[in-house]
Amino acid sequence: MNTNKLLTLGASTALSLTLLSSCVIAIGSNKEQSTTYSPSGKVAYAMSPTLGGKLFTAAWIQRSAEYKALCQQAYNVATERLLAATQKPLAAGEKRWAIVTDIDETIVDNTANSVYQALKGEDYSQPSWDRWCDQADAIALQGAVEFFRKADALGVDIYYISNRDEVNRTGTKKNLRDLGFPQVEDSHFMFKDKSSDKSSRRNEVLKTHNILMLLGDNLGDFDHLFDVRDEAVRDQGVSRFAAEFGKRFIVLPNPNYGAWEPAMNGGYPDLKTKDAKLTTILRTQRK
Repeated sequence: MNTNKLLTLGASTALSLTLLSSCVIAIGSNKEQSTTYSPSGKVAYAMSPTLGGKLFTAAWIQRSAEYKALCQQAYNVATERLLAATQKPLAAGEKRWAIVTDIDETIVDNTANSVYQALKGEDYSQPSWDRWCDQADAIALQGAVEFFRKADALGVDIYYISNRDEVNRTGTKKNLRDLGFPQVEDSHFMFKDKSSDKSSRRNEVLKTHNILMLLGDNLGDFDHLFDVRDEAVRDQGVSRFAAEFGKRFIVLPNPNYGAWEPAMNGGYPDLKTKDAKLTTILRTQRK
């Protein structure tokens, strides 16, 4: 074999190895997951930092005893508040007590949908979310069903104020009813209309009830002040309402998603923009 043929063969082999070493696989509508072949022949997946975070936080929510303990802790505190408030009978003409609660990541866990989308290489999508709601497969958080059943037994009205859309009503009611939540009637559900701001819906409850407590995973579940894309304003709000947390405001943990994301990102950018920002804004160890 002459020298020219050897050079050509060598170049061709090198090119083939280069192509094999990094082969991109398109998954779903976003081509964010790639397959890298190591010299040993094993396959290692390189995923979007954002989607990888969705998987890891979902693992914590689904698998860790610590997450369950935090949920139980929140509902224990809520139960103490409930029992203290209902010891004294209502006076004549006094408004009935009500509890206002969010649904997602407050009383049920939807991380199965986050995992499904992340493994497809996709960020959140409305069609996928709507299908998930229709499936009615979310599971109850630790302590949630017991707390709301106790509130129901004590004569407290429960209002489920959610930013699920009206089209999700049937699946949502089925899901909660199957899990054993009480007061699963249309009059006790307030879904998103034109705005995700829950203020007007809370005010509707206040027309006929005194709100004993509010439960949520997102601070906008408690006050509209937190519905801003400004981290400093949201942080200031925590200080302003410091005395309410653990009393009138019961917060459930949710590292998977929330209003903190658009506050951090300045809105809802595409996945590549999110990834690029994520790698530059976090504190890291000094070299």
